[in-house]
Amino acid sequence: MHTFHSIARHGALVSRRSALAWGAAALGAPALALAQGEGRPLRMILPVSAGSGADGAMRAISNSLAKALGHPVVIENLPGAGGITGTAQIVRAPRDGSVIGVVSNNHVVNPAVYRNIPFDSLADITPITVVGTTPFVLVAHPGVPARTVQELVAYAKAHPGVLNYGSSGNGTILHLGAAMFVDQAGLDIRHIPYRGMGPLMNDILGGQVQLGVVAVAPAAGHIKSGALRALGVTSAARVASLPQVPTIAEQGLPGYELDGWVAAIGPAGLPRAEVDRIYQGFQRALQMPEARDALVAQGYVIRLPPPEEAAAFFRSETARMAQAVKSANVKMD
Repeated sequence: MHTFHSIARHGALVSRRSALAWGAAALGAPALALAQGEGRPLRMILPVSAGSGADGAMRAISNSLAKALGHPVVIENLPGAGGITGTAQIVRAPRDGSVIGVVSNNHVVNPAVYRNIPFDSLADITPITVVGTTPFVLVAHPGVPARTVQELVAYAKAHPGVLNYGSSGNGTILHLGAAMFVDQAGLDIRHIPYRGMGPLMNDILGGQVQLGVVAVAPAAGHIKSGALRALGVTSAARVASLPQVPTIAEQGLPGYELDGWVAAIGPAGLPRAEVDRIYQGFQRALQMPEARDALVAQGYVIRLPPPEEAAAFFRSETARMAQAVKSANVKMD
């Protein structure tokens, strides 16, 4: 699959050298000033609810980003409609670098699952960088008689229609991640949508829903305590925080790969000088130990490709998710 990881693998050395060059230049320069007046806050729109993964990531690094840019960063949560509500405000923002957005996987999933979106997810944005990626994990309530993906597939095929999986909502990346698994394994498992990650996790823990694809960081403690059973991680490689859990791909579904990610964008037409200024701000911020360590603690792998690679990533992920939605027959109810 042509994911950010494949893009990163093809240009890893170039990207790292580019990132180091940016960071070195930024660290040797005076504090970055605003193009349109020093001291003006940067408004960062998050089209997700407070407490979500992307929200936690940005709040963890916002103080460092403010230091790097030389002015305050004000986070504004505008959730709704799978991220469409907030993103509509991002694409209509002034093209002067005063407003950016931070979006996640849903941005590239939405065009394939929603009929009417009031903007073009590619043409109406200016990609700045992909801040970081994080894996998901397929978990089961301990009452499910399976400890591996192979055992789950065997049980589900022997008991069609018996199992169910939950998601954080119709059309979300967690829905798509589980639907991709069910489709590729050829299983008959029913989908139960929830309103967000919190309610989903509570009901998997309580056994009201038996399976789910969830973020690694909030699930890790429950996995270690035995309250949840990890069957497989969704990334291409095993995860450092769950080294004993094999990938889904290595358990009989080659090609299955899915990571969560957060990326900084601006409205279409954002001047290159502003794109570079904000990109350098992220580079400087994530060289600060407090920001870097906070992001890693939340399960993220820091990426920070330059704007051109971020744009290529958005194009490839949009195409890949469209095919995944079609193959998995994900539809809005």
